[in-house]
Parts: sequence; structure tokens; C-alpha cells
Amino acid sequence: MSAPDRASLADDPRVALAAERTFLAWVRTGLALMGFGFVVARFGLFLREWAALQSGRLPASHGISLGLGIGLVVLGIVLNVASLVRYRRYVKALAAGLIPGPRTGLETAVTLALTAFGLAALVALLVVA
Repeated sequence: MSAPDRASLADDPRVALAAERTFLAWVRTGLALMGFGFVVARFGLFLREWAALQSGRLPASHGISLGLGIGLVVLGIVLNVASLVRYRRYVKALAAGLIPGPRTGLETAVTLALTAFGLAALVALLVVA
């Protein structure tokens, strides 16, 4: 794409609106991760209390759910901050008449982190079962 085409594309309001929609989608994803992490962490507490009712004594730990839940909440927080930084950089480049190339670092990091959390949950489920 030639320089005039790129500059006219940067002035197109649809490009800025698409960037905003993408940013809001990342924010929703971060909020969902935080909410899910809270549920996972509290579910471990629920299981601990339930086990205490069944056996009459309190188990020593929450199991892996507390760690997974905290990790998901932290991942959601990091994702929201990273998406804000990414969005602000993109808007700044648009204001300068540039359209930045695609960057896949955020997507890769989130995918790898969620894969690690999923594998940890799978191992925990297999060990308990």
C-alpha cells in the first residue's frame, strides 16, 4: 500500500472504531477472566467447607483451585492493562497518520497462560479422580 493510501486509511473513522471495538473486546475478556478466577478460587473454599461437613474436620488446604483462581484474576488484570497500553499506542499512531502492523504478542501470551492454567486444572482433576 502506498503512503497516500495508508494516510487516507488512517483518517478513515472506521479504523479507529475497529480499534476501539477490539480494545473493548479485550477488556471484556479480562473481566471474564477475573470473574471466572474469583469463582474458581471460591469454589475451592466451598469444597473445603463441604469436606469439613462430611468428615467433621477441616482439610489442610483449598487444593489447587485457590492458586488457579488467583492466577486467572491476575491474568485478567494484566490483560486489561496490556490492552489499554496497546490501544493507546494504536490511537497515537493513527493520530500521526500511521497504521501499525499487526502484533501478536498479547494474543500469544494470553493463549500460553490459559493453556498452562488449563493443563494445571487437568492434572489436578486427574490426580483427584
